[in-house]
Amino acid sequence: MIKYLFFIAALAVGILSFTSCSKEEELPNYEEMLKEGLTYLSENAEREGIVVTETGLQYEVLREGKEDGKTPKIYDKVRCHYTGTFIDGKVFDSSYESGNPIVFSVSGVISGWTEGLQYMKEGAKYKFYIPYYLGYGPMGYASIPPYSTLIFEVELLEVL
Repeated sequence: MIKYLFFIAALAVGILSFTSCSKEEELPNYEEMLKEGLTYLSENAEREGIVVTETGLQYEVLREGKEDGKTPKIYDKVRCHYTGTFIDGKVFDSSYESGNPIVFSVSGVISGWTEGLQYMKEGAKYKFYIPYYLGYGPMGYASIPPYSTLIFEVELLEVL
């Protein structure tokens, strides 16, 4: 799996290098985005209350879960509310805006969410700071550019 990710990253960098020769003005500066994200995470890690895991996921507890609340396992489904932003604060997705929490498998989302949810109990509200490699990686997804560091405020409503 790691070899595959390195291959994808190398391929993406190669494509960016090739295409940037002819379309420099049209392409975002992914190298700069990567650098900004890593700098942001490095500075964020020094803040009080930020927990940094072995993988590089950072999280902060905004509200503890219920004392008797369930903690999801990788094979569980959960119901959550969330807001996703870029490091500049721009919202790219929010279940709060639609008024409908989402239901999904813990293993069916980006790695940063899969890991982070397993630290929470029902009723908890955390903020995840997700490096690009635990998010959508060097390829990006829909409106999320490659190498994006993402921030999610996640409220775990229920383990199903």
